[in-house]
Amino acid sequence: MVKKNACVFISGEGTNLKNLIRRSRDYCFPITIKLVVCNNPKAKGINLAKKYSIPHIIIDTKLRNFENYILKNLRKYRISIICLAGYMKIISKNFIRNYRKKIINIHPSLLPKFKGLNTFSRVLKKKEIKTGCTVHYVNEKLDAGRIISQKSFYILPDFNEKDVKDRTQKLEYLAYPEAILKIFRISS
Repeated sequence: MVKKNACVFISGEGTNLKNLIRRSRDYCFPITIKLVVCNNPKAKGINLAKKYSIPHIIIDTKLRNFENYILKNLRKYRISIICLAGYMKIISKNFIRNYRKKIINIHPSLLPKFKGLNTFSRVLKKKEIKTGCTVHYVNEKLDAGRIISQKSFYILPDFNEKDVKDRTQKLEYLAYPEAILKIFRISS
C-alpha cells in the first residue's frame, strides 16, 4: 500500500496526534505522518513528534510570512493531507486555497452546533442532551466545511465540563481515523 504523506497541526497536548501516530503505524492505514506543525513552543505534543522521530516545526504566528514557511515545509515533505488536531489558530483563506479539500479538522461538537471555542461549557449551558465530535473539511468559514464523520453520546444529568470533554475525546480517537479511512476510500 502506498501511503499518503500527512502533516498534523497542533497547539497543545497532542492527544489526537498520539492517536494518529499510533494508527499511522498500521500497514493498512492510508497515511504516514511526515511533519508536525505547532504554534506553541510549550505544547506537550512536540514531545510526541520528538519521541517518534517525526520532523516538526514551531511557528510564530506573529511573524508576517509564517504561512509561507509552513507551505515551503509542506512541499518539502510532499504533504497530501493536513490534519488539524487541536490547532488553535484560524488558517488564512490564501493558505486554504493552496490546500483546498486537503485540510481536515476535528471539532468537539456536533456541527453545525457550537462552532468556535468554549464548546463544552456552551453545550452544558444550553442543556443539550446529546453532543459529540465532528471531522470536517476546512473551508473559508469557521467550522463550516463539509462533514466527513460524526460520533455522538448522550449527556448524563450529572456531567460536568470534564466529563463532557473526556467522553468527547474518546470519540475523537475513533472519529478521526474513521474519517481518514473514508477520505481515501472515496478518493481512491
